[in-house]
Amino acid sequence: MKSLFQMLFSLRLQIIYFCYFIAIILQHVSSKSLPNNETVPAVFVFGDSIVDPGNNNYINTIVKCNFPPYGRDFDGGIPTGRFSNGLVPSDIIAEKFGVKKVLPAYLDPNIQLQDLLTGVSFASGGAGYDPLTSQIMFVKSLSDQLDMFKEYKKKVEEAVGEKKREKIVSKSIYIVCIGSDDIANTYAQTPFRRIQYDIPSYTDFLLSEASKFLQELYGLGGRRIGVFSIPAIGCVPSQRTINGGKHRECLNSSNQAAQLFNSKLFFKMKALGKEHSDARFVYLDSYNPFVDIIQNPSKYGFNEIDKGCCGTGDIEVGILCNPLMNTCSNRSDYVFWDSYHPTEKTYYVLSSLVLDNKIKDFF
Repeated sequence: MKSLFQMLFSLRLQIIYFCYFIAIILQHVSSKSLPNNETVPAVFVFGDSIVDPGNNNYINTIVKCNFPPYGRDFDGGIPTGRFSNGLVPSDIIAEKFGVKKVLPAYLDPNIQLQDLLTGVSFASGGAGYDPLTSQIMFVKSLSDQLDMFKEYKKKVEEAVGEKKREKIVSKSIYIVCIGSDDIANTYAQTPFRRIQYDIPSYTDFLLSEASKFLQELYGLGGRRIGVFSIPAIGCVPSQRTINGGKHRECLNSSNQAAQLFNSKLFFKMKALGKEHSDARFVYLDSYNPFVDIIQNPSKYGFNEIDKGCCGTGDIEVGILCNPLMNTCSNRSDYVFWDSYHPTEKTYYVLSSLVLDNKIKDFF
């Protein structure tokens, strides 16, 4: 017969295991719970290099990063084509909506049906609202990305039937993150658009392209649509180096252009929400949180704000950030991985600041 001590000890162990089990369950539920017990079958992402998980690997462009040191902190240290040392916002957002931890590239030839059913990214690094931006870089434009989504719908319907396909399309989350390359590259670095437009008229043009895209996405069945504003693009290291003078200051003209576009986008999103009452159009402000990170880095655990981790940190991006470049050992101290794209840590911080209080607005 067991002693009283053995019985009490056994009971104590059972209580500990039970509490541990309950804690795990509660943690899982809280990390996946959405307003009103809603569920999200899939996440779809359109945009540029901030949310491209590797689509550019499979097209003929120089805008690639499927080589070291990119992906250094990704699972297995594999360069996947994500423009960072690890995960990018498309992955983080999919996890925040309780769908999956890694959002694959639609063009990946090894993609499986289950990957398709739970969402993909159609984004292409170097793309913009302005069709010329994508043409200059030989990447997939927003129009091309919508064509891929149309193709996706056909594939899924063939696999699971029209009814399930309709449910996936209508209940999923759609994220759009694009526009930085229009201002930082097409307008600031080439003469083509400056001949035609000043900043106010160029941002009007970008808005018309954005509106056209969002209307078409709605027409294809998207009902829960979130659009990221353009961040303070004038403060990324490469823009400081090229146009920031000897002290590498933030480029105010680019930041002002971003702010002007963002204000117009904010009101357009409100108008679209009123026009389509059965849909949710959610404006996601990334500009102000990004500025707060730059101005108050210690608040978020950073201490290097104007250089990337790769090479000198001043200009290296894409093919210039390659296996021959040294990289910093203290990546968590850096806001930027290369001279244009943030580190995984920054993406996590920024995604939380932008999205956490907005998730309820999608439902």
